[in-house]
Amino acid sequence: MTPVRVLAVASEVYPIVKTGGLADVAGALPLALKAHGVEMRTLMPGYPDVLRLLAGAAEIRRWPDYFGGPGRLLAGSHDGLDLFVLDVPHLYDRPGNPYVTADGVDWPDNGVRFAALSRIAADIGHGLVPAFVPDVVHAHDWQAGLAPAYLHYDNRPRPGTVMTIHNMAYQGKFARELIGTIGLPWESSFDVHGLEYFGGISFLKAGLQLADRITTVSPTYAHEIQSDEGGMGLGGLLRERASVLSGILNGIDIEVWNPQTDPHIAYRFGAQDLTFRAANKAVLQQQFNLDSSDEAPLLGVISRLSWQKGLDLLLEAIPTILAEGMQLALLGSGDRDLQDRYKAAARANPGRIGVMIGYDEILAHLIQAGSDALLVPSRFEPCGLTQLCALRYGAVPIVARVGGLEDTIVDIGEAGTSGRDATGFKFGPVTADAFAGSLRKANAAFHDKPTWRRLQLSGLATDVSWRNRAGDYAALYRGLMASSA
Repeated sequence: MTPVRVLAVASEVYPIVKTGGLADVAGALPLALKAHGVEMRTLMPGYPDVLRLLAGAAEIRRWPDYFGGPGRLLAGSHDGLDLFVLDVPHLYDRPGNPYVTADGVDWPDNGVRFAALSRIAADIGHGLVPAFVPDVVHAHDWQAGLAPAYLHYDNRPRPGTVMTIHNMAYQGKFARELIGTIGLPWESSFDVHGLEYFGGISFLKAGLQLADRITTVSPTYAHEIQSDEGGMGLGGLLRERASVLSGILNGIDIEVWNPQTDPHIAYRFGAQDLTFRAANKAVLQQQFNLDSSDEAPLLGVISRLSWQKGLDLLLEAIPTILAEGMQLALLGSGDRDLQDRYKAAARANPGRIGVMIGYDEILAHLIQAGSDALLVPSRFEPCGLTQLCALRYGAVPIVARVGGLEDTIVDIGEAGTSGRDATGFKFGPVTADAFAGSLRKANAAFHDKPTWRRLQLSGLATDVSWRNRAGDYAALYRGLMASSA
């Protein structure tokens, strides 16, 4: 097996900094790749939390002026992850969310902040760190999208490049004048075959245009984003580059998400004995001020509250949930109007609907361990991770028939034709009526105990780990190296 060195570039990495699924992937994939002969180091920004956790990191390089202020490149490790950290205080030493102010507005210099990250990635690709010269630079989402661009326009021998799309909705769009500030050649880069995007520039478009290979996080989403609607302005480009585009399903860290050892749940359990799920359900009902009842199906939601996630459709489904005798426990934050409407629904239906605005990792684990079903009614979903966790914990997923949800859940009506055991419920089209119908179908199955137990056991037997998925990435890297040799 040929050893491979890969530099991953990501704006967030679990368990250090997390706002979404990107962090989970960036944190789990390097560990899973070790078994496939891939040495991956991850480059990330030096946010305050990162520097606190890597207090003993070694300084590799120092610059008196890096994109407008002093900067350093550090190397260190945390929780088994080998990291490079770009410590540039005037760009990254800010409280709270990595991307937005306390008011929820994008930092006005985000273009410069993440161009700086991509520039140092390209420099490492060119050999800035002699002890680690990568064969491949793997950029994640728009924040790293300029890494393939810098490597391309440097016009020097370079490593292979991979661009992974975690969500097409976030494209890193900026004014074209930024090109001069970030050190790219205006004449060649501000072009339809470069960064140019409807008169401005897009970091994601740059990566998709100039990377050697493009991946996204499920096969169905890889197909969807080649459409005009799913591509969100970049469908034509992705159709042109379809020969280098592939979908590789995400996995989850099955050590973190393991009901047999999980320290965050009230009672641990395994596939051989689901008895303690009822005890976790009772604790979850207590946490959300829901009526204590084992016979009422408890629906769990762990989600950003947004149109994309279909959380407005769930509000429309509340009459169905109440009429069917179900309960709802929702954990999430996002759109202020949706937050207010959910809080109002909880006030109007005490004991039946519980809502907690925000995010709490411990509570997220308890929802997986205690809810009977997990709802993911997304209008589009590149992969989705919560439904994979649900399978691991015996919570039956009820999901929209889109993206990675389509690829990871086997509908109760499809089991016979697919040759696979059913693991949940899928609905389409993504409408309030179709969602309500799926909830009614799930409620009927819940009260048929043998059927529900089969769904749970099939989910628990599903491989949701990174083991095979990491092998697909390793094969991609090796294929890229072979093609450029």
